[in-house]
Amino acid sequence: MPAHLPVLLAEVLEGIGISAGSVVVDATCGAGGYTEAIAEAVGDSGTVIALDQDDAALQLTQTRLARFRHIRFVRANFRDLEEVLRSFAIESVDAICADLGLGSFQLDDPERGFSFRSEAEVDMRMDRRAPHTAAELLRRLPAAELGRILREYGEEPRWSAVVRAVLAHREAGLPFTGTVLRELVHRAVGGARRRDVDAATQVFQALRIAVNDELGALAAFLAAAERAVRSGGRLAVVTYHSLEDRLVKQEWRAAAKGCTCPPDLPRCVCGKEPRLRVLTRKPIVPTEAEIERNPRARSAKLRVAEKK
Repeated sequence: MPAHLPVLLAEVLEGIGISAGSVVVDATCGAGGYTEAIAEAVGDSGTVIALDQDDAALQLTQTRLARFRHIRFVRANFRDLEEVLRSFAIESVDAICADLGLGSFQLDDPERGFSFRSEAEVDMRMDRRAPHTAAELLRRLPAAELGRILREYGEEPRWSAVVRAVLAHREAGLPFTGTVLRELVHRAVGGARRRDVDAATQVFQALRIAVNDELGALAAFLAAAERAVRSGGRLAVVTYHSLEDRLVKQEWRAAAKGCTCPPDLPRCVCGKEPRLRVLTRKPIVPTEAEIERNPRARSAKLRVAEKK
């Protein structure tokens, strides 16, 4: 596995507030940057539960971190957090963190089909047990559903032009490799660059989200994590695009508010109490120095909350 630079590592560790003996979940283990630092912080008297749905990443990281006997590695989607904890007879934990970014080792492996530069068909499955690849979605989904995915998950302004290009390409029976899809999008949107990023970025993002049900999984994880962390325990999530960040912000804001009564009622009648305290009024972002060291950190945003 290539050298891995965990994003906002010091800020995440400070945010989750762990110490020797803590029980902590790294819900997106990946290359193990957070997992390793957490394992060192909690020591042999602590426990780290490291989840990842990518079997290749998990096997490599498990081998690399084999010296830590107090890490429990589990191949699982973080939406299944509570089931994993039950399997270890753990009722609650001290902290949970998740980094929602795509790992460099996934982007750099052409066979995984995440990259613009891949000559393999676009796959984009984080869990290779998942039923459908991105190429399969491009070949079989109706135009209306493709348009919805590009609008909602990619916020792609030229979605209709991209859909027309995809339909013409698949009618010709041509493959959807990373390089082919990139060029197809460039022609459809009228250029290779947009706001200093590749013009195909939003389309690739939309397909990846659809293939992995990323927003559905994130919503399920946020609910499960809130239930699983103890009172006074911390939650930390690092996001990389506006859809993820908006979901975390809205879910935690609602949990911190509690009462859902209409504002014109003189007193609360719903009886709902605040469940979380949001500790980051604005998200924490990487410094310029970190972005220079690790350009893939540039869009990262960290939010932290504490359970009441």
